[in-house]
Amino acid sequence: MKKVFTARRLVVGVLIAMITVGVLTLSSYSLRSDKSPSLPNRIVNDITGWISNVAAIPLGGVSHGFDSVGNLMSTYQENQQMNSKVDELAQAKVQLQVTKAENKALKEQLKLDDTLTDYSVVNASVISRSPVNWQSQLIINQGSNAGIKKNMPVMGSGGLIGRISRVDTTSSKVELLSDNNQTADRFAIRIVAGDNKVVDGLITGFDQGKNKILMEYVTSDADIKPGDKVATSGLGGVTPAGLYVGEVSSVEANDYGLSKKIYIKPSTDFNNIPMVSVAIPK
Repeated sequence: MKKVFTARRLVVGVLIAMITVGVLTLSSYSLRSDKSPSLPNRIVNDITGWISNVAAIPLGGVSHGFDSVGNLMSTYQENQQMNSKVDELAQAKVQLQVTKAENKALKEQLKLDDTLTDYSVVNASVISRSPVNWQSQLIINQGSNAGIKKNMPVMGSGGLIGRISRVDTTSSKVELLSDNNQTADRFAIRIVAGDNKVVDGLITGFDQGKNKILMEYVTSDADIKPGDKVATSGLGGVTPAGLYVGEVSSVEANDYGLSKKIYIKPSTDFNNIPMVSVAIPK
């Protein structure tokens, strides 16, 4: 078995220990002495200082490394906090935009109180609209508790958009003017032509490609022009008269050339209906 402590190694270790003790003693003595250190002392001090500097470099690097890691962790935590605040601000901004849009729509609805003098108005928010039935119906958050009944007219921001087709306690279904279902109730509407002649007819469909309401079964040969106003006629006793629908966009002959097909630009964008107003007789 190989010996760890040989005589030569022991002697070398003792000499190194003696030299180290001597160096430290001389350094201590020179520090306490007021006299200028001798040449041997200066050499010893220089060697000691050099050794201390060499030893301090890796130690300083390690200390600086720990400080850098600490600063990095602190910066990371601050960034996380800032990102959280940015997310909160972004969410608050979105909520503010939604609230502004709802308030704007509500203000537009409230203007109806000035025109529907024979009706009280119940404002409601659209809470559901199926992509399958997007053009035909929507659900609002007011029902029989608010006095709503079937067949009551429903107004958008610009004018008539449909009527109530089903009523529950706290919600109702609205059948839109843009409903192309053959079983949908048809609205009786009226155009006042430029010569003050009245032209009655029915809404028979909605052209999604043109985004226009189609009016047919016209009862007059009056000269109808684009821009003429269209409103409900009140015929049939279901929908009250005078509710604004839109304005004439174009007039065409039907497939047989025997009557007119009138395309009406709706007063409301049927793809954007955040709120509605239900007209209730006083």
